[in-house]
Amino acid sequence: MYRDRTCGELRLEDAGKEVTLAGWVQRTRKMGGMTFVDVRDRYGITQVVFNNEINKDLTEAANALGREFVVRIKGNVAERSSKNPNLPTGDIEVIAETLQVLNRSEVPPFTIEDNTDGGDDLRMKYRYLDLRRPCVRRNLELRHKMAFEIRRYLDSKGFLEIETPILVKSTPEGARDFVVPSRMNPGEFYALPQSPQLFKQLLMVSGYDRYFQIAKCFRDEDLRADRQPEFTQIDCEMSFVEQEDVIQMFEGLVKHIFKYVKNIDFTDPFPRITWNDAMRFYGSDKPDIRFGMKFVELNDVAKGHGFSVVDEAPLVVGIVAPGCAGYSRKQIDELTEFVKRPQVGAKGLIWVKFEPDGSIKSSVGKFFSEDELRKWGEKAEAKPGDLLLVITGEEMKARKQLCELRLEMGNRLGLRDRNVFAPLWVIDFPLFEWDDETQRYYAMHHPFTSPNPEDIPMLRTDTGKVRATAYDIVVNGTELGGGSIRIHDSELQNEMFELLGFTPERAKEQFGFLMNAFQYGAPPHGGLALGFDRFVSMLAGLDSIRDTIAFPKNNSGRDVMNESPSPIDDSQLQELCLTLNLPEKK
Repeated sequence: MYRDRTCGELRLEDAGKEVTLAGWVQRTRKMGGMTFVDVRDRYGITQVVFNNEINKDLTEAANALGREFVVRIKGNVAERSSKNPNLPTGDIEVIAETLQVLNRSEVPPFTIEDNTDGGDDLRMKYRYLDLRRPCVRRNLELRHKMAFEIRRYLDSKGFLEIETPILVKSTPEGARDFVVPSRMNPGEFYALPQSPQLFKQLLMVSGYDRYFQIAKCFRDEDLRADRQPEFTQIDCEMSFVEQEDVIQMFEGLVKHIFKYVKNIDFTDPFPRITWNDAMRFYGSDKPDIRFGMKFVELNDVAKGHGFSVVDEAPLVVGIVAPGCAGYSRKQIDELTEFVKRPQVGAKGLIWVKFEPDGSIKSSVGKFFSEDELRKWGEKAEAKPGDLLLVITGEEMKARKQLCELRLEMGNRLGLRDRNVFAPLWVIDFPLFEWDDETQRYYAMHHPFTSPNPEDIPMLRTDTGKVRATAYDIVVNGTELGGGSIRIHDSELQNEMFELLGFTPERAKEQFGFLMNAFQYGAPPHGGLALGFDRFVSMLAGLDSIRDTIAFPKNNSGRDVMNESPSPIDDSQLQELCLTLNLPEKK
């Protein structure tokens, strides 16, 4: 064998033993007649010592080693005179007796260390080197451990892990599909699944009442920190359940993983908030409740004083930033510029300072008296020393703009500690959302989400107010997962398709196999999918899911390491009966 011990396992009790190590050269250091070589493998780092006085040739060979050379070393474990408390192996070193270079290395383009000097693009181009860094390795180890523990937990609850197809039928609702041409069926295409939704429902019809899968999913959508074109979700479905059953089951899973990974005990049930209240108090359907600053509507105390910015706005809404009355003009100007950014979109910002001495200062002081502004403060429950920040405008836009400002203030005030976790459930989503451009309703989740039984009579008469039997689990302002109770009745499903603008022919063309299955005794069922990449990145304390994935894509959906996507040969196009009609290059 090339090695009999790893570079991360030797301890003081191993002193005196002869060992053989193999790994990569992390660094070399020369001190007088001594050369110290740090050898790294997946398990850790061990310091190896070469003594010029004992073996000059061996030491010279060690001096010739470069970073990332692959070496095999035999030697004896000894106690270090100068211990390193930052390394698990820091109490020992190996006194080298032999050195074998198994492979040389070019000088790496960046340092293979936690605090590397490589930028994102460079590290992604050389991802196989980036994966050697201990911090990236720890992320993948965490991912591995979480996957095993999730499987153990769900197995203990009676779930079966069942794989579903990757080549499926295209159903162009929601995000764009990635499509795959079929050589054996010219002119026809598969799609890569956006989720296993239809197949897990078919498994419920088939009698497999508890299914799960750590499933690969694909969506052709614009990317951001928590999105990749291919991602992984913990996909689950259950039969003979209601919403409460699903919530209890997967709240238990999330609590279990938090305990397993972070040793955090969530003993109380996760709080729940309706979608309407989430939008009303936080301007988001994934609110961060690690801190307060709930929205306060000020229409009744702000309107009617001759200030058109307020009087003509459908909504006047604000937040109280505690202890921020001392903000300078420069700081407030920064906040004003923040809300005016195109990503936020507000026209401006109104501020009111409630000074510690009881006086009031405001950007709208010439339009409102102190007594009138004091009523704003009373409505918002502002205290002396607080700062009230107000946005006006169309209702939904103003709430979303204030949401961005609230999160920015949370960051500025240090209230969004990534070591603090605040989960909650968002329930009672709208079943439909209206699109002004196409003048029709779309399913807020997907066409198989069941309406709230109480609201079924309103499907035709008040479509926009129908609530879905849907639920999202949110942690620290991130949607960790979501699901719903599904429609299992064929008549109700057909009505849903009709409301969404599907003709019977189109519904049959896209979903006929599922509708046929429903004719043979579909049980009541529902489920949930948790974003596995997001869950890992959250528990690893990362800002992006990218470093939880071994070989991720960049924000343009490209793998800069293997240079994909890329053109294919004309012969392949001919086999697939395809011709390209490319846009002209500008």
